[in-house]
Amino acid sequence: MFQNKMPRYEILSKDAMATLDKGWKRIVSEIGIEFMSERALDLFKKAGQKIEGNNVKFDPEFILEQIAKAPREFDVQARNPKNSVHIGGDSMVFSGVYGPPFVRDGAVRRDATMEDFRNFTKLAQAFPEMDSAGGVICEPNDASFDTRHIDMTYALQTLTDKIYMGNVVSGRNAKDVLAMSDIVFGGRDKIEKTPCTISLINCNSPLRWDDRMLDAQFEYSAANQAVLLTPFLLMGAMSPVTIPATLAQQIAEALTGITLSQLIRPGSPVIFGSFLSNIDMQSGSPQFGTPESGIGLLCTGQIARHFGLPFRSGGGLNSSQTADAQAGYESLMTMMPTFLAGANWVMHTAGWLEGGLVASYEKFVMDIEILRMLQAEFTPLEINEESLAFEAHVEVGHGGHFLGAAHTMDRFRDCFYRPILSSSENYEKWTRNGSKTTDIRANEIAKKKLAEYEAPAMDAAIKQELDEFVAKRSAELVK
Repeated sequence: MFQNKMPRYEILSKDAMATLDKGWKRIVSEIGIEFMSERALDLFKKAGQKIEGNNVKFDPEFILEQIAKAPREFDVQARNPKNSVHIGGDSMVFSGVYGPPFVRDGAVRRDATMEDFRNFTKLAQAFPEMDSAGGVICEPNDASFDTRHIDMTYALQTLTDKIYMGNVVSGRNAKDVLAMSDIVFGGRDKIEKTPCTISLINCNSPLRWDDRMLDAQFEYSAANQAVLLTPFLLMGAMSPVTIPATLAQQIAEALTGITLSQLIRPGSPVIFGSFLSNIDMQSGSPQFGTPESGIGLLCTGQIARHFGLPFRSGGGLNSSQTADAQAGYESLMTMMPTFLAGANWVMHTAGWLEGGLVASYEKFVMDIEILRMLQAEFTPLEINEESLAFEAHVEVGHGGHFLGAAHTMDRFRDCFYRPILSSSENYEKWTRNGSKTTDIRANEIAKKKLAEYEAPAMDAAIKQELDEFVAKRSAELVK
């Protein structure tokens, strides 16, 4: 878990923030937000909000009262306590790609499988920069739809000892994840005291929360598990084409989702979510790593702090079909503002390709390199008498060099960032070594990490109980 002690890059003036406040308040009070769940509508009705069919028109002050109940910061426990994380404040927690139905392995693009899911889980365990493998790292198309949520959760719980995300396809699936978590962490009381999952609840933008996501939200929030309330905003499709209008919509959607969690269980942990980019106005295709998404990300960080909430955004987002230069620069266009904004929970950190349709082995390693470099860049300098190295100047004198100076010799092993992927070989040596481009080197590193992978230890009794639950529950679901 990385601590970002750098100043936040804030671009909204007080007047701009006040205008956005007026905007979201008008949306929730005059237009309203649809909730496709009778349970949600009942809670809002009992709380005195205006219900018109599935549409809820909110008193903005009521929303502010509810979100004030949510914790500004909270912990999420991992199976290995050393891998537990803190959400909020200066903490940045990094999670893997989420949701792609396809996988790219070198030149091959194909349907994702359960073996791919396990492989990406292992890679997340292998790289210390990653705090979580995520949730639906890729959609394992060879696994039964009825039981794949159990297969994925089992892999996350056994192949890593880091935190993981819960399945949100249905309330039933959420209950299964909670039951498995009870086993791993020693009972419901243990995970209610300190949550062990973070689950993604997406808004069906514009202005609608669907029943399946809401059913999962009810289960997780009732069990005091963290939920990530995220508007899904592609400007020009799911929101207006201007950034300010999209920000106002994002606030309206996120805050109403957070309000529901506080009605389900006051004080339950939440994260202000953002997934904001735009479409190509010529083709209608989603675009990622755009200047607009970067600006939106910087604004979102400031907005979340305005409401006293931890927030999610950023990641290695790009629209490229392969792990090429476009994939690299578009991902950096997203990851740089992620750090500047101080995002607390970063999804899609590693492996995202082709607008989120593909989980890529080589892109995973490329993104790890970007992440490592940014963590180094965002570590504050220590400026003191020792770091000024006056004695090195005395030793070297005028017109000399510092290669053999005592100051250099004491520090050369770790004085500069050492890349795991980048090549600085001269052309001749690079040619002798096979003229390997970045994507080829990255794929080789991924394969090496998988070959060297060692599963983290797990208590035998817990493993047996978990195995028995998985076998029994899977049999029930396929009947």
